[in-house]
Amino acid sequence: MTITSTSVRPAALALSKVPEVTVYFWIIKILATTVGETAADYVNMTLGFGLKSTTVATLGLLVVALAVQIGVRRYIPIVYWVTVLLVSVAGTLVTDNLTDRYGVPLTTSTTVFAVLLVAVFGVWYATDRTLSIHSIHTRRRECFYWAAILVTFALGTAAGDLISEKYALGYPLSLALFAGVIGVVAVGRYVLRLNAVVAFWAAYIVTRPLGASLGDLLTAPKADGGLDLGTNNVTWVFVAVTAILVGYLTVSKVDRIDA
Repeated sequence: MTITSTSVRPAALALSKVPEVTVYFWIIKILATTVGETAADYVNMTLGFGLKSTTVATLGLLVVALAVQIGVRRYIPIVYWVTVLLVSVAGTLVTDNLTDRYGVPLTTSTTVFAVLLVAVFGVWYATDRTLSIHSIHTRRRECFYWAAILVTFALGTAAGDLISEKYALGYPLSLALFAGVIGVVAVGRYVLRLNAVVAFWAAYIVTRPLGASLGDLLTAPKADGGLDLGTNNVTWVFVAVTAILVGYLTVSKVDRIDA
């Protein structure tokens, strides 16, 4: 879905720090969310770094990526999508730490992240009177934007795990469920004329558990209902596809808002 805004000045659009919402945006977003799930498991368990060390290293890389992203003056595909990828991994690890290290129930973490997301959106809207991504041309709005994205990833991870594991729907059914929800959002947007900003953020939130369910389906043992393709294989294949798409966007500039 493509979001338009008539309230943003052309000069402001030229300074946009985020991409236009095209089909490439959603494909890379789903790839990144899947990698967020598989990469966290790969580094944590397959490579044996452990949950604590993996979390510390990921958060350190994320701080660096965010500093670079906020420091640049325009949208740069590789900088933006590397940041999203690290946010995806960090969001997964935040939920995993709460669940595995501190024993926080998934119902509790899902509820807390949902409330936190509402709070972020509430403060953002109260401050700037908009939640449109086409308004991301000031440092304050960019901070709100990335805070919202981080919480959506943590919320999506918790909600996805809650539905697929706690309620034992299984990975294929969970994947179909989240895909169906995104379909409902698309129908709401294009048929029922649902507000574009509302539709965008609804779809953005749901693509996180969609990607997580896809990652679990591809990597989980066959005995658990997965395809057992291995976290290593899935992670690197998805990273390679993401790199190809980001390279294309860098050259073509088709997702530049000011294009």
